[in-house]
Amino acid sequence: MQYPYLFFDLDGTLTNSMEGIVRSLEYAFDEMGMERPSHDVLMKFIGPPLTVSFHELMHFDDATTELAIDKYRERYLVKGLYENFPFDGIPDLLETVKNSGKILAVATSKPEHMAKAVTDHFDLTKYFVTVAGSCDESEDKAAVIRKACRRLGLPEHAPDGVLMIGDRKHDIIGAHQCGIPCCGVRFGFAPDGEFEEYGADYIVNTVDDLKNFLLTI
Repeated sequence: MQYPYLFFDLDGTLTNSMEGIVRSLEYAFDEMGMERPSHDVLMKFIGPPLTVSFHELMHFDDATTELAIDKYRERYLVKGLYENFPFDGIPDLLETVKNSGKILAVATSKPEHMAKAVTDHFDLTKYFVTVAGSCDESEDKAAVIRKACRRLGLPEHAPDGVLMIGDRKHDIIGAHQCGIPCCGVRFGFAPDGEFEEYGADYIVNTVDDLKNFLLTI
């Protein structure tokens, strides 16, 4: 199967956003007067929408979740967004794969204006036809993938030749809900066994492995 369209997740796939996300979460819990969760729990916040993470990991109700997100963003929008860096080799991968004729897009659960700020900051935006992110906390990964498809003039379900690339189960679930395959990248933040459990169609270990794989499909 050939995949002329490549949709990339952002956090944990293109950039290592761990420091900014974790520090901003710690700030939010401190500001709310709550005990900080363990580092292992905080790491699970990287990738999914914040609403999902606060509900599933902390069992917060809607009001507490909204407050936690507001506190998180007090710090994240000022500092955390830029406590972040592209994984080694990502700019070269994007340039090489784009020059091979592939059409690249970002499909991330991060709010779109934040995602665009990150790709602009690291001079990555030039590689993508569109940077599609969420407009509100109700949009899951499938909704973002459908948005990217619309912008590229593709069907919203089962478009031919589209591959999602991400580092968490939500990328796999969202891709499969849209009728497209997903490649999991082990250099991101997925716990051991997650890709196998959720049925990733392809799995790669390193950025170099991903580049070589994308040049062969």
